[in-house]
This record gives sequence, C-alpha cells and structure tokens, in this order.
Amino acid sequence: MKKLGKIKILTISALSAIALAGSIALAQTATTGQTDKQGPGREGRGPGHWGFGGPEGGMFRGLNLTDDQKTKLQQIHQSFDERTKSLRDQLSAKRQELRQANQGDTFNEALATQKLQEMAGLQAKMMGEEFKLRQEMMSVLTPEQKTQLEQKRAEFKNKRGGRFER
Repeated sequence: MKKLGKIKILTISALSAIALAGSIALAQTATTGQTDKQGPGREGRGPGHWGFGGPEGGMFRGLNLTDDQKTKLQQIHQSFDERTKSLRDQLSAKRQELRQANQGDTFNEALATQKLQEMAGLQAKMMGEEFKLRQEMMSVLTPEQKTQLEQKRAEFKNKRGGRFER
C-alpha cells in the first residue's frame, strides 16, 4: 500500500511539473527583435503603444479626433510609458529568470513557482496602470466618440464570437 501511495505522489508530481513546464513554455516568447514599442510589459500584446491602433487608426479610426485630442492622447500615452518603465523592466527581468529556471536538464519547480508568484504581483500592478491608461484615454473623447467606440467594440466582439473580451 505504501508503494502505491508513492506511485500516486510521483505521478501527481510529474503531471504537475509537466503542466507547469508546458504553461511556462507557452508563456515564453522570443526576445530577439522585441522592443518596448510593441506594448509595455506585454511583449507586443495589449493596449500598450496604441494597441487600439493609435489616434490615427485601429479602434480610434473613424472617430474624427481633433488635433488637440490626438496630442492629449499622445501625452497620456507618453506619461504611461514613463510611469510604467520600471514595472516593464522588472517584468522582463522576471521572465528571463523564469526562462533560466526552465533551462538545462533539470527543472527547478520551486524556483519557477517563486518567479511566477513574483511576476503575478507585478502583472497586477501593470494591469492597474493599463486600466488607468484606458480611463485617461476615454476621458479625452466626446460622448459621441465614446458611443462610436462602444459600437466598434460590440462589432468586434460579435465578429470574434465573444472571444478576446476584457
């Protein structure tokens, strides 16, 4: 009976390690050629650096932004970049540490778990900053532009079948 218990523990441990290693492998991205201009802290994904298409395109296309609105949006975004640079740098360093924990012949599950937990706190802060960014950007729009933007979001959601919902 003790042998069966050890087998169960080893099986569960192995499956956990495989699941964790698989999720880490999926989470890893190639770092070559990536710059902060692709999306702060998101390595090219998300609303960072005009993920909505900037004041000239994407979700803002067709909203007829004034030059003043475009300038304000650029200033808001620049401020976001400046106040989140430290967070983005910390997240990048943690990603690198996580990759190192997953290299070689052995997998250090304890180290990987620690790094993932450290990253979770930083990612939560980054999400808060991204939320503030969206709120600040929305404050620049007129009520009519906000309505148009909501209609575009609804159309996008319908096209995608509800996927990519925030």
